[in-house]
Amino acid sequence: MTPIADGWIDGAPVQWTRGRIKNLIASSTNGTWGGEPAEDGSDVRCIRAADFDRVGRRAKANGAPLRSIDASSLRQHLLHPGDLILEKSGGGEKQPVGMAVLYEGAEKAVCSNFCSRISPASDVDSRFLTYVFAAAYGHGLTQSAIKQTTGIQNLDAGVFFSSPWAYPGLEEQRRFADFLDAETSKLARIELLSSKLSCLLGERQASLLSNCFSSRTTEAGGALPVNLALRRVVNRWIDYRGATPEKTVSGVPLVTAKNIRDGKIDMAASREYIAEDAYSDWMRRGLLMHGDVLLTTEAPLGQVAMVHDPEVALAQRVIVLRADQRFCSPEWLYWYLRSPQGQAELELRATGSTALGIKADRLRGVPIPVLQPAEAKERLAQLQSQVSQVESLQGELSRQRALIAERRQALITAAVTGQFDVSTASGRNVTDGVSA
Repeated sequence: MTPIADGWIDGAPVQWTRGRIKNLIASSTNGTWGGEPAEDGSDVRCIRAADFDRVGRRAKANGAPLRSIDASSLRQHLLHPGDLILEKSGGGEKQPVGMAVLYEGAEKAVCSNFCSRISPASDVDSRFLTYVFAAAYGHGLTQSAIKQTTGIQNLDAGVFFSSPWAYPGLEEQRRFADFLDAETSKLARIELLSSKLSCLLGERQASLLSNCFSSRTTEAGGALPVNLALRRVVNRWIDYRGATPEKTVSGVPLVTAKNIRDGKIDMAASREYIAEDAYSDWMRRGLLMHGDVLLTTEAPLGQVAMVHDPEVALAQRVIVLRADQRFCSPEWLYWYLRSPQGQAELELRATGSTALGIKADRLRGVPIPVLQPAEAKERLAQLQSQVSQVESLQGELSRQRALIAERRQALITAAVTGQFDVSTASGRNVTDGVSA
């Protein structure tokens, strides 16, 4: 995303103060991780980026871990209501480092050593500053200050704080914060309802899958399914677990366990490649075919996808299952492994304390319910029609939430950059935020 251009400052209200983000800040102090909990009543909450409410821009102290912080360190790092917590290290491809949230808690707490405690200047409202940071983050200003030499992103706070900014007086800041609190709360309620509907649709889909593979008989008196071990209904196993090829910046797309989710191969989740001239040698364990079923065996266990485009390479925690169509179709195998019954069978045979995984010999013993082809085809046709409707509704809800997020960001940016007067605005005509 293109960072907010400095030019917006020239168009800000003339009475606003011109300066830099650092002029809005009284102090910035790196956090601490402390020691193991003493469990004597003296421990304090240590808020990490994992404890951020990234929609409401608030710190969720209640779920933060307890840590032992010595008295001297606690005096230096103690969070006060109105402080901001800025993530300085961490992040990822889809969630860059640099988000800030507001701390409003009453209990003793600190932020972790991957974060900084930001105290607003005396003439700055903490809620307004939170929205300033939200505008900067949403439009890429923090991303432009990221340094990354390893897998961890590090925010250069000095560069970020030196970014030019303009801001109103304290009373006007409070009006902006009140306005944005009210408007974003409305959007949050709509978003919450959308998320609840998505959960209900997810439950509906699970119920449809469960019913498809249940032991019910048809109205015509169809037979009960016969359970066969997975090794009997699969005529080709291609195991790419533990395999990591040399990666290139372009070439043949590489599918790892990270790319298999929600029943599909999602290349946007992780874009990696191998060289085209290395493809044949790398895939010597077996080339893919249309209709092959991919199954992740660890981190995460049990994600399933069907191959529609065989021109990809495989690596890391993925097994290819080619159905023996004398017993079941690829679609039957695919949907069963996604069903609650199939997932339960995988988990039953899994091992591991931190990350569940399944060994090949135990995977081969997973029971697969097999029906006569005609009845299996009938059940699948009904299932696919019903699931298609559910997925269509899920898609609409997902697009709705994306639009809500865009509107929230545009509203925040337009407000804190002075594009409208909040004393008369409703936020109804805000569209795309500031232009570069």
